[in-house]
Amino acid sequence: MFNKILVANRGEIALRVIRACRDLGVEVAVVYSEADRGAPYLELADQAICIGPPVSSESYLKIPRLIAAAEKAGAQAIHPGYGFLSENSKFAEQCRESGIEFIGPPVEAMDKLGNKDKAKVVAKAAKVPTVPGSEGLLKTDEEAFHFARTAGYPVLIKAAAGGGGRGMRVVRDEASLLPAIASAKAEAEAAFKDGSVFMEKYLDRPRHVEVQLLGDKFGNVVHLFERDCSLQRRHQKLVEESPSPRLPAKTREQMCEAAVRLAKEAGYYSAGTCEFLVDQQDNFYFIEVNARIQVEHPVTELVTGVDLIREQIRVAAGEKLRLTQADIVQRGHAIEVRINAEDPDHDFRPSAGTVTTWRPPGGPGVRLDTHVVTGYRVPPNYDSMVAKLLIHQPTRAEAFAVMRRALREFKVEGIKTTIPIHKTIFDTPEFVEGNVDTTFIERVLMPAKKG
Repeated sequence: MFNKILVANRGEIALRVIRACRDLGVEVAVVYSEADRGAPYLELADQAICIGPPVSSESYLKIPRLIAAAEKAGAQAIHPGYGFLSENSKFAEQCRESGIEFIGPPVEAMDKLGNKDKAKVVAKAAKVPTVPGSEGLLKTDEEAFHFARTAGYPVLIKAAAGGGGRGMRVVRDEASLLPAIASAKAEAEAAFKDGSVFMEKYLDRPRHVEVQLLGDKFGNVVHLFERDCSLQRRHQKLVEESPSPRLPAKTREQMCEAAVRLAKEAGYYSAGTCEFLVDQQDNFYFIEVNARIQVEHPVTELVTGVDLIREQIRVAAGEKLRLTQADIVQRGHAIEVRINAEDPDHDFRPSAGTVTTWRPPGGPGVRLDTHVVTGYRVPPNYDSMVAKLLIHQPTRAEAFAVMRRALREFKVEGIKTTIPIHKTIFDTPEFVEGNVDTTFIERVLMPAKKG
C-alpha cells in the first residue's frame, strides 16, 4: 500500500478521497487554487499545497504543477477524482514517467476508450452492440449526407473527444445537417482542442443506463450492476438510481456482461463506467466509457456495499480484486440527486456566493456527500455542484418517500440551488412510475412548470 497519496482535485470528490485514504491508513496531501484557499476540507488532509490562481487552466489543469506538488509532498500516487484531468492520458503518462502511480486505468486503455470513435472499434471487437453510425470520423460533406440518408433522420452529430453534451447536435432534416456539423466541430474544438466528429442514428426517447466496472492489474474484471441516469438536462445528469426502473432482468444481465467483455478487450483496470442507451424495445447500445470514477458512484456503493474509492486505491497499489462476481449483489434501491448552485427559475443560471445557512437532512438511509458548510463561499470558477444527496431504502417507493422528506429538510440560504426542482421531480407521476427517458425534463417537466 502507498505511504502517501496526492489528491489532484477539489471540493466534494477531494474530501471523498481524503476520507478513503484515512480509512486505509494512508497519509494524504491535497492541492488547491487561490479560489479554494481556506476551504474547510483542506484541514482534513495532512498537507495542502497551493497550485495557482482560480482559473483552472493555471491550477487544476496544469500538469507540471500537479507533478511538482506530488514530488513536494513525497506522494507515491495521485488520485485525479473526476473531471479536470481524470481522463487525460497525457497526465497519466506524465505520472508514469515521473515514477508516480496514477490511480486510474492504464494509459493504453485510456487511449483506446477516450475517443468515442476508437471506443466503438473496441466495442465491436468485444461483440458489444453499438448505435448504427458512420464508419469513422466525418471527413467530407458527401459522407455525412450519405449516412444520414441511409440511416434516416433524425441523426446525432457527436464530438469524438470529450463529453457532457458538448459538440453534440441532433439533426432532424437535411437542410440543418451541414450547419449542425460546423457548429458541433467549433464547439468541440473550443472545449477539447479536437474538432473531429462522427454521426450516429438518433434514438428517440432512449434511457441512459450505465454499468459500473472494477478491474485489477491481473486481468480480473467485475461489474457492480447498473445505474439509470436518464433524468438529464442538456446532457447533464440530475438524478441517478439503481436498480434501473423497468429494465428487464435479462437486459440487465446481458448489458452487464457486455460491459465486462469490453473492459477486458481494452485491457482496463481500476474503476470505470460503461454507458449505454436503451431504446423503447429494451435493446441496448454502447455509447462510451468513462475511464474514471463517476460523480454518481455512491449510488452503486449503497446497493452493493463496496467502497469504490478504496478499491481504486488498492488496485493501483497492485492488489488483486478481493471480490468475485458472485460476491456482488444489489440490495435495496438507491437514488441520488445532484444539488447544484444554480437558479432553476432563471434557466439554471449559476449562483456563486456565500452560503449563509446550510442545514443538511439526516436520518436512517440518508447520505450527503458535500464539502460545504455554513459560511462557505461557492466560487464562480468551477462546476456548480455543491452536494450529492443519496437515499438507500429496501424499495424504490420507500426511497422516494425518504427523498421527499430529506429535500424538505434541506435548507440552503445565500445561494440558489436545484433543491426546488428536485422537489417537483419527485412529485411528477411519470417519474414516480419510472416512465423516464433522456428527454423527460424538456418534454414533461419544463412544459408542466410553465403551465
